Amino acid sequence: MTERLTIVGLAHRGDGIAETDAGPLYVAYALPGETVEVERVPGNANRRRLLRVETAAAERIVPICPHFATCGGCAVQHLRREQYRAWKRDLVVSALAQAELSVEVDDLIDAHGEGRRRAVFHARRGAHDIHKVGFAALRAHEVVAIDHCPILAPALSGALRAAWDIAEVLKSAGKPLDIQATASDSGLDIDVRGSGPLTPAQHGALARVVESQGIARLTRHGEVVAQRVAPALRMGRATVLLPPGTFLQATAEGEAVLARLAAAYVGDAKRIADLFAGVGPFALRLAEHARVRAVDADKDAMAALQRAAASPGLKPVVTETRDLFRRPLLATELASYDAVVFDPPRRGAEAQARELAASTVAVVVAVSCNPATFIRDAKILAAGGYRLRRVTPVDQFRYAAHVELVAQFERQR
Repeated sequence: MTERLTIVGLAHRGDGIAETDAGPLYVAYALPGETVEVERVPGNANRRRLLRVETAAAERIVPICPHFATCGGCAVQHLRREQYRAWKRDLVVSALAQAELSVEVDDLIDAHGEGRRRAVFHARRGAHDIHKVGFAALRAHEVVAIDHCPILAPALSGALRAAWDIAEVLKSAGKPLDIQATASDSGLDIDVRGSGPLTPAQHGALARVVESQGIARLTRHGEVVAQRVAPALRMGRATVLLPPGTFLQATAEGEAVLARLAAAYVGDAKRIADLFAGVGPFALRLAEHARVRAVDADKDAMAALQRAAASPGLKPVVTETRDLFRRPLLATELASYDAVVFDPPRRGAEAQARELAASTVAVVVAVSCNPATFIRDAKILAAGGYRLRRVTPVDQFRYAAHVELVAQFERQR
């Protein structure tokens, strides 16, 4: 059974919204102002599947990727750039307004740069023992096989071919694989998850893939299978040797923009705590002008950061391996710092925000990839006497419904 709907808005996931007597309905890949033909989505009363655009919006453009609307990686390739930027900035503006947090939101900064420098390819066995390597379909477990991805950085150009070769070597295991590829300055760093223990024959075959594809390093669940050269990345004045499967910002430009904003917002602080520091994209740059204490639960990341911090021209960096969700830095521990930068995972940093709210730190800079958890943590800081002075949205996830932000809080005297 088909329906005809008029789309009146764009939701936070990039879906078109149609208002009906039964409530709002959501249609992926539809745009405001369009009349569309849709069908029901089994098991989801509020969603509809787009069948045909009867009347197209003036803002609709041709997507840059032939896999768009089949692969679930991108949400809004079909929207003109100006309207896309306004929608993405409004994700932050509307979240702040709903939470009654008053602050001027800066213009959106485009941090796509050369494109994504990391990607996770899924490899699955299909019918007749045919493999699929690609990305997940929209809100589904099905893998969409792809031959290229235009939003990936040129440095990842060989990653998809390498993923297909790795999947071919491991197909006899019959297990679903997740193949994480990261573009380092010294080549591709690939970590495979889901394969199970390797046989000697598989180990040898994977080593040959590393050599033939010029891969820097291949690991399985973080254990080295083969390495031609240590994967490394330049961060400010330092070079970091990357631990296997380590977290990085999605784009090199995104990392640089976020770090630049964090440095600007801490001002002339001389002692800074960098919480959820990872391998040091903020700490290593902040250490060019200030003493830094870097804290993270990942001991390998902390070890890599400590080694990189020995680079010439940096002020002292002290690292600490600590689970900040269970053991946040206490207000008394924060007393000696002029500023704190924190960049937690998507679930935010509620426990740490409570300690910050009780502290005397003059400036707090929050970096977030999730407006919802940022709002929660921002309210905690505001209740503790901090004023939200500035918010800058950053777009390093072009065409996706994700947006980063950097916010500056100042303690009111």
